[in-house]
Amino acid sequence: MQYTRLGRTGLQVSRLCLGTMNFGPQTSEPDSFAIMDKALEQGINFWDTADVYGWKLGERITEKIIGNYFAQGGGRREKIVLATKVYNEVEKWPNGSRLSKLRIKKGCEDSLKALQTDYIDLFQMHHVDRDSPWEEIWEAMEQLVQEGKALYIGSSNFAGWHIAEANEKARQRGTLGLVCEQSKYHLLCRYPELEVIPACEKYGLGLIPWSPLGSGILGGALQKASEGRRAQEGVQKDIERNRPALEKWEAFCKARGENPADVALAWLLSNKVVTAPIIGPRTTEQLDGSLRALEITLSPEDLKQIDEIFPPVGLNLTESKPAPEAYAW
Repeated sequence: MQYTRLGRTGLQVSRLCLGTMNFGPQTSEPDSFAIMDKALEQGINFWDTADVYGWKLGERITEKIIGNYFAQGGGRREKIVLATKVYNEVEKWPNGSRLSKLRIKKGCEDSLKALQTDYIDLFQMHHVDRDSPWEEIWEAMEQLVQEGKALYIGSSNFAGWHIAEANEKARQRGTLGLVCEQSKYHLLCRYPELEVIPACEKYGLGLIPWSPLGSGILGGALQKASEGRRAQEGVQKDIERNRPALEKWEAFCKARGENPADVALAWLLSNKVVTAPIIGPRTTEQLDGSLRALEITLSPEDLKQIDEIFPPVGLNLTESKPAPEAYAW
């Protein structure tokens, strides 16, 4: 396994992050345990979850599965850099969602209980809260850090200017601020390159891409169109809409003798701002398959050909201006 620092921190995390969203809805607890065992065996020490995963209001199904896994002992918890999130609705009550000081405090404490742990390594805001002032948010987060309940604070689904605003407010308060951003980012969704990635680079945040295979579309969808999430109606429409590019993509990967999913992950890992794509295996076999991405090196010519198949947003390939200047003059 390869490791890197999480953003500008000294924390070492694996180059692949174990996503647990399937634990419960798609993967049973025993099978989830097997995947977590395999992840540890392979050296994946960075795990991501959220209070709403399991998708039954307030039940924290996925967090509880992870908590039961940790309860077995054997140093399992101590080996993991554990990330969870706060923001989404967990109860039908006025303060059951968003980022008020009350919600942040209660959200952290409820996650600690479900996860059967004393601390969360990375506590992430699942979305920006446009109604709560940063002074309130940072006061709540700083309290958790002082109490040792959360060690680092991150964001998810933030715009570039949200990252800048959050970290400038933290700078004024003399605190560390955001250390990472978890964003939707893959070859079919390159919008983060315009402002999110430049903001991450400027402020020293690690980028943690979620849905790195675009709901499986980039993982060989034309050959496996009826498997997993690819069978969903919305995904099928995306496949047809992107068929010309996908045909070129799968031919590109085949010519190199590589699985499209592995090349898609390798492309993300080639970006110096990316810390670790989030992989969401439903089986141990899928987890094993993802490791190949760490061995693939893409040449400048490979990257150029990939850009021709999936052009960067806002960038005319005949010009040389990169994001975030691609649309400015």
